[in-house]
Amino acid sequence: MFLCRRQKIMQQKKSLPIASVEKRLVKEVRKNDVLIIVGETGSGKTTQIPQFLLDAGLCRDGRVIGITQPRRVAAVTVAKRVAEECGVELGQKVGYSVRFDDTTSGSTRIKYMTDGLLLREALLDPYLSKYSVIIVDEAHERTVHTDVLMGLLKKVQLARSSSVTDGQSGRFHKMPRHEKYAPLKLIIMSASLDARAFSEYFGGAKAVHIQGRQFPVDIFYTRIAETDYLDASLITIFQIHLEEGPGDILVFLTGQEEIESVERLINEKLPQLPQENQKLLIVPIFAALTSEQQMRVFAPAPSGFRKFLLDAGLCRDGRVIGITQPRRVAAVTVAKRVAEECGVELGQKVGYSVRFDDTTSGSTRIKYMTDGLLLREALLDPYLSKYSVIIVDEAHERTVHTDVLMGLLKKVQLARSSSVTDGQSGRFHKMPRHEKYAPLKLIIMSASLDARAFSEYFGGAKAVHIQGRQFPVDIFYTRIAETDYLDASLITIFQIHLEEGPGDILVFLTGQEEIESVERLINEKLPQLPQENQKLLIVPIFAALPSEQQMRVFAPAPSGFRKVILATNIAETSVTIPGIKYVIDPGFVKARSYDPGKGMESLIIVPTSKSQALQRSGRAGREGPGKCFRLYPEKEFDKLEDSTMPEIKRCNLSNVILQLKALGVDDILGFDFIEKPSRAAITKSLEELFLLGALTDECLLSDPVGHQMARLPLDPIYSKALILASEFNCLEEMLITVALLSVESIFYTPRDKLEEARTATKCFSSPEGDHITLINVYRACNDFLEKRSMEMGIAKTEKVFRKWCKENYINSRSLRHARDIHKQIKGHVEQMGLNLSSCGDDMLQFRRCLAASFFLNAAVKQPEGTYRALASGQVVQIHPSSVLFRKKPECVIFNELVQTNNKYVRNLTRVDYLWLTELAPQYYAMQN
Repeated sequence: MFLCRRQKIMQQKKSLPIASVEKRLVKEVRKNDVLIIVGETGSGKTTQIPQFLLDAGLCRDGRVIGITQPRRVAAVTVAKRVAEECGVELGQKVGYSVRFDDTTSGSTRIKYMTDGLLLREALLDPYLSKYSVIIVDEAHERTVHTDVLMGLLKKVQLARSSSVTDGQSGRFHKMPRHEKYAPLKLIIMSASLDARAFSEYFGGAKAVHIQGRQFPVDIFYTRIAETDYLDASLITIFQIHLEEGPGDILVFLTGQEEIESVERLINEKLPQLPQENQKLLIVPIFAALTSEQQMRVFAPAPSGFRKFLLDAGLCRDGRVIGITQPRRVAAVTVAKRVAEECGVELGQKVGYSVRFDDTTSGSTRIKYMTDGLLLREALLDPYLSKYSVIIVDEAHERTVHTDVLMGLLKKVQLARSSSVTDGQSGRFHKMPRHEKYAPLKLIIMSASLDARAFSEYFGGAKAVHIQGRQFPVDIFYTRIAETDYLDASLITIFQIHLEEGPGDILVFLTGQEEIESVERLINEKLPQLPQENQKLLIVPIFAALPSEQQMRVFAPAPSGFRKVILATNIAETSVTIPGIKYVIDPGFVKARSYDPGKGMESLIIVPTSKSQALQRSGRAGREGPGKCFRLYPEKEFDKLEDSTMPEIKRCNLSNVILQLKALGVDDILGFDFIEKPSRAAITKSLEELFLLGALTDECLLSDPVGHQMARLPLDPIYSKALILASEFNCLEEMLITVALLSVESIFYTPRDKLEEARTATKCFSSPEGDHITLINVYRACNDFLEKRSMEMGIAKTEKVFRKWCKENYINSRSLRHARDIHKQIKGHVEQMGLNLSSCGDDMLQFRRCLAASFFLNAAVKQPEGTYRALASGQVVQIHPSSVLFRKKPECVIFNELVQTNNKYVRNLTRVDYLWLTELAPQYYAMQN
């Protein structure tokens, strides 16, 4: 059976379009320190290229090929696939490292990770010295992490290309003098990348185009715009399920909330179908899922990504081929697939490293990781010395980590290309002199990359196009715009289920709340269907889900069932979900928006770009002909932007700047970003960091606060809150608060049970505000688990715990994710030696600590009952979900601003106005 599986995997590898250009790609990587690869969907770039480089000897001296993904689900799944292809255990030669999950080990040579994780690594290893190659995948997404990573990688590559020991050195003027780093190879990948822009950014880097393997996809539009895209998605799911032939459905939503909402809706409506039409398997996938949950979403399936680089001898001397993914689920699943294809256990030759999960080992030669993880590695190893090749996959996504990684890899590669010891060296002028690093091969990959831009960025890097494999996809549009896209999604789900032939359904929603809402609605409506139509399996996937739950999307539905996957944009790229034949695309995504003038960042639901819409429809044509149901009129598609604005140009840059400062990049305005953020955004973020005490008057990292804040993988305001909490003797409470604020809402309120939900949550409510209410929930959860585990054991406790959460209208997924984050952050603060104290039930000091930390997010009540945010002057209202909604205290601090039809502040706590001038005089004295 194993031989049969191996033979099948090898046949699949040989059938990939990229297989025919293996020698050419390896040759280009050897010739070019920066390479931009525009590989069409289905070309196999994500799984195969790291394996090519590993076999080509680009992992000498124990270095690693790092591959970043914008999302952890991609990093996880791709790493698993590559480990499978390599025939090794995940965590050995191939591994991944994402938040909460790291499968890498000392033997890992191909490491998948999120771009954010690579950024964090750069804090500890500024030269990213363990990497010989860094691959930034899905670079087209242009998240803020991607863009920061681009700039950072550019700088690291420059430094490593010459290993300068004096001269103009940027941040690395205090690096030891006795060691030289080999040049870093940098690869930027995407299926829809603007290769020209990236090429220019990397000094004319070469761009290579690889033909993909994509079957035709028919595009359908609604005749008019949908007023409720979740409802339209739901309708389309059922429409596909009932009217279309076999094939899974992929639905793009904007976040975990939407995914869970649609999942509920499908499960509610599914029983209403005839018995034979109820075989739907709903699989959610979104970024907040832990790696374990993500892994349960995915069954091993031909993903066509990241493998060939292993066979070209590019991992000699123990170095590693690193492949970055923007998402950890991609890093994990691809690593597993590559390990399977290689015939090794994951963690041996192939592994992944993502947050909270590292399967790599000393024998790992292909390492999948998120781009953020590779950035973190650069803090400890500035030259990424263990990597011979770095492949940046999905470079088109352009997360903030990806863009920073690009800049870093560009510099690292330049430094390693000639191991310079003096001259114009960027950051590396005091690098040790006695060791010379081999050049770093860099590959940039994507299915939709603007190769020209990336080639120019990397100094004219060559672009190679690889043909993909895509079946035809019929596109359907609505006649008019949907007023409620969630309702439309629900209707479409049942329409597909009842009218279409076999095949799974993928529904894209905007977040966890929408996903869980649709999931509930499906489950409510499903029993209303005839018995034979109730076989629908609802599978949500979003970022907050644990990896094992995310992996469920890959598992085939039980016999006779149809799977409905409710996903955020986490399912757009990187990974192939088997069985998908129908895609429901409401046309929306949840995106960051930042106004530097007001200093306010918010998450808003916006229309997708054309590039995103094409990526979504393409999900239906990976294994055979499919159908895509766009829940908006065709004329609306024509109005969409061609591509998504890079995240780095629409987010608060405080966290990015803090990481760059920790990497020694003091001249932020002069940092070599692929696309520079606005001067106003950089200046505002520098001002915020100064007010938080992270920067000195000279704009250098303060000691110890700034350095402590940089060590924590959190937004700066959360990091400062934890540091202050140690002084206010309430660190235990602040750890709980930060963990819960880092996930989607832990409460859920079904539309038809609003009063019951409010009544259930009253027992946790605090008159002082939402932060203390969250602490009460967390403490009650801990008490319940401790008591039950002693009585009945862990397995039974988990089942009873889910029931307890349901009875109290608590989102067990979000709460479990928060517990994982709490464990990780607690480990960080313990290593930093902070005083792990508790204020018990006396919350006065805790509220004062909140005021001292969140002083930039303070608001005072106005005579007419609204509030004025003191920092921005905006008129805001208390969100209806707050326990303070009807109490109207005089002064509050809040966690976030939410913009819908009105501006709302959410997660509030009552504070004394005089505390602000007492505890934050650096700001309020200036204001007065």
